[in-house]
Formats: sequence, C-alpha cells, structure tokens
Amino acid sequence: MSTVLVTGASGLIGNRLIHQLKERHTVIAMSRHCPKGEGFTVVRGDFTNREDLSQLDEHKIDAVVHLAAVTGGCIECEGILVNVEGTRVLLQYLASHGCKKMVLASSIAAIGLQRADMVPQRLPIGDEDGCQDRDGYGFSKYLMEEVTRYLCRQKPDLDILNIRLASTGEDTPMPKGLCSRGPWCLAGLTYMVLDDAVDLFILAVETPLKPGLRIVNGVCTHAWSKVPTAEQLRHWWGNQVDISYFEKPENRYAAIFDTARLKQELRFEATRTLAILTPLQIGV
Repeated sequence: MSTVLVTGASGLIGNRLIHQLKERHTVIAMSRHCPKGEGFTVVRGDFTNREDLSQLDEHKIDAVVHLAAVTGGCIECEGILVNVEGTRVLLQYLASHGCKKMVLASSIAAIGLQRADMVPQRLPIGDEDGCQDRDGYGFSKYLMEEVTRYLCRQKPDLDILNIRLASTGEDTPMPKGLCSRGPWCLAGLTYMVLDDAVDLFILAVETPLKPGLRIVNGVCTHAWSKVPTAEQLRHWWGNQVDISYFEKPENRYAAIFDTARLKQELRFEATRTLAILTPLQIGV
C-alpha cells in the first residue's frame, strides 16, 4: 500500500478520486476546503504556500496527483502564479522529500483552444504539440509542463506524467450535430465523463515506476459529436486543415487528439464515454 497525496481533493475529480484510492492506498487529501467523507487524512492548506506544505513533513509520500489549479477564464497573472510557480513550489517540495511519482492534470487547453481563430498545427493533435494560447490559462498549463521538464532534468529518477485532460463532467451534455465556431470550439468535440477521468488518474498512480517525463492526451478515442469528425472540421475550416486522417472509414468519429500514447502508456480507453457515443454514431 502506497501513500498518495491528492491536491484539489475537494473538487469534482478530486473528491471522487480520493474515495476510490483509499480502498487500496493511504490517501492524504490536500485542499483549501474540506473534502466530503472519511477514510483519508485531510490537510487544509494551499499547495502554493511553503508553510502549508510543511504540514506534510511527517508523511512519506510515494505519489502525488496534482489536480488543484485555477481554471479556464483566469487572468494571466493568476494562472502563472498558481499553475506555474505554485506547481514548481509543490513539486520541488515533494521531490526533496522522496516522492518519485508525480501525476499532473494538465489540459487540452495547453495548445490554445480558447480562441475561435486557433488552427491546429496538425491533425490529429499530438501529445506534445506546442502552445498557441493568447489568453493565459492554456499558456499557464503549458508552462506547468515545462516546469516538470525542468524538474526532470534536475532529478532524472522522477516519474512525471502530465495528462492533458479533456473537458470532464458529471452532468453529461449530449453531443450535437454541426456546431458553429466559437471560444473552445475544439474542446467542444472532446468530452469525458467523470468516472472515466477518475479511472485514468488511478491507472496513472498505479502503473509501475518509470523514470522520465511523459505528456499524454487524456481524451476519449472518439469525438464528442453526432456528425463525423471530418464533416465538423470541414464545416469550420474548409480546406485550411488536412482532414484526410478522419476521412478513412476507421477514423470517421476519431478524436481530434491523438490517443496512441495514452493507450501505450496506460492501456486506457474511456469506456463509459464510448458507451454514450457509440449508439449515436451508428444511428441507434
């Protein structure tokens, strides 16, 4: 049984995650607000604050799932202070106290999804494609990933996994037909139900230690849409992007994000999300 620290433990994913992890692990739940339930150790505090982190000194932490962050819509300064500098403070603290496995919730927004005029560099979008964000949040998540690269250069024995997580929720909005472009237009094609996201983080924690840094697209293998992916992308961009990948019969409803590394690293597929999508895509 290992000891797992979960930051953002009172949030949507965090609260569900700590209750599942506690069945097989010792769980430390860190949050500014008290998470619901029992069977885990609660540490009230801010992960960006060194004094608050000192409450963890008495614990030998084997792994961390870092979910806490300011989210989309934050101002640039706040995103950088919390998601970048705060994460650096947290990870440096944990690394200096012997924690080897670090799983971080990055975001598909790291590539720059918050603008309607954003056109991806390639399709499907790769796990480590660069950042085109101009609004702050996606940029802060991209810089957070760069912090982990820096830390891994300092300490090559660390196992660091950044999960570029899709939009996730419990009250699942049904996919629609052709959508008009707008802020987060690409994110609208990518959704994962909450239980799948929780399963993904559990898998990431429980995989054997593998030193090095990886970034994976944490998305469903199928697009969140009633219409074929190529049809939606053509509706948005015409001939501006190469959609030939999605015109192959086996990729008609494929996700716009490449999921090959996700399957290779974690053998993960968002089965609950697929159960919703499959009947829609075959016309049931």
